[in-house]
Amino acid sequence: MTGFVVRRVAAGAGLVLVISMLSYTLLSIPHIDVARQLLGQGAAQELVDAKNAALGLDRPALVQYLDWLAAAVRGDFGTSWFTSENVLQAIANRLPVTLSLMAGVTLVTALLSLLLGLWAGVRRGPVDRFVQILAVTGYALPGFLVTLVMVWLFAVELGWFPAIGYIGLEESFTGWLSTVTLPILALSVGSVAGVAQQVRGSVIDVLRQDYVRTLRARGLPPRRIILRHVLRNAAAPALSVLGMQFVGLLGGAVLVEQIFGLPGIGSMTVGYTTRGDIPIIMALVMISVIGVIVINLLVDILIGWLNPKARLR
Repeated sequence: MTGFVVRRVAAGAGLVLVISMLSYTLLSIPHIDVARQLLGQGAAQELVDAKNAALGLDRPALVQYLDWLAAAVRGDFGTSWFTSENVLQAIANRLPVTLSLMAGVTLVTALLSLLLGLWAGVRRGPVDRFVQILAVTGYALPGFLVTLVMVWLFAVELGWFPAIGYIGLEESFTGWLSTVTLPILALSVGSVAGVAQQVRGSVIDVLRQDYVRTLRARGLPPRRIILRHVLRNAAAPALSVLGMQFVGLLGGAVLVEQIFGLPGIGSMTVGYTTRGDIPIIMALVMISVIGVIVINLLVDILIGWLNPKARLR
């Protein structure tokens, strides 16, 4: 298992390096005049040139990247060009919002998809068709449409939840729960649909295996067979899909945070990208990439624990 983890960590470190270089190169393409945005459109060209020099934008992109990389390795991501705020502090203020959404969506997805997929795979027949219709419908519906319908129904018409805004967990648990419930449900619809289908298919495949028929012939209770043997062997493919769904949540969080007015890193990414604030953008990219790598590593470890043959990959 140690060698398995070391290989994944080494591959992840290489991926971080490659993505950081590509991201910085793309961001360095001169399509946004940051200095003129900071000084105003009427600023003299001499002042703009001096500001570019102060920001280091007059140097070759490779030199800028190497300087940024050397500082980032030490944990120094600099300050925002537009707000002069420490980059890590600015992100730390918003990260809990997005993490709470992603943790909630992952929990809801894991529970509902497990229940629906297991129910459909074991019962089959009308139950299976009903779950498949739900899954296909949930997967096919556009995320923005699901979000807007939920806002209209549960926030505007019924008034069960606030339409916009965020209350921190440290301020009020009930207030926090009321502000994140709708965003979590909106993000969970597509995820539950995809993972439930995978669980269903895996359960059906496992139930057809010879060892399951042997266990039944030995007289083991059906519930014990399902929970102790079938579920464990069917979990590995579902975990892979759940990990991919988690990665996709990073993109979905941008839309949901914009609609619900949540001060997370999704809405932060949109705002700072349009202004070309490279220190903030690069830190967000690195945090996202590292988060994806860590999640995939955890999924690989879980799959390796469930299926020792997977450690050989």
